[in-house]
Amino acid sequence: MQTQPTQIRISWPSGHLTATLDDTPTTRALAKALPLASTARTWGEEVYFDTGVAVSRETDARQVVEPGTVVFWTDGDALALPYGPTPISRGDECRLASPCNILGRIDGDPRILATVHDGDPIRVEVMDA
Repeated sequence: MQTQPTQIRISWPSGHLTATLDDTPTTRALAKALPLASTARTWGEEVYFDTGVAVSRETDARQVVEPGTVVFWTDGDALALPYGPTPISRGDECRLASPCNILGRIDGDPRILATVHDGDPIRVEVMDA
């Protein structure tokens, strides 16, 4: 049974974005935990934050993704939002710390994430359809 994609809004003191998530086991677990408030961490050109949600790694988990991909880092129970190279990237790729579950894509330009500072409060909520 195909369900509608989930749209979420992620906001921090200097901005916000929306993202469209595919219907995956991880997306469903995350949606149940929303809304949530967390503290942003940065790692190169990636923003990530703890969600308090624990899920297993899915079979299609990947370590290298396109900028703007929304992923779930199972090793850290965290939502990760890469928008450029990380400290372990080769060239311009978005290389994650370890394989992550792929959830969906940021709507619009992911470079807005450059305005997130380490330690910023961050909030995630489901947008009403």
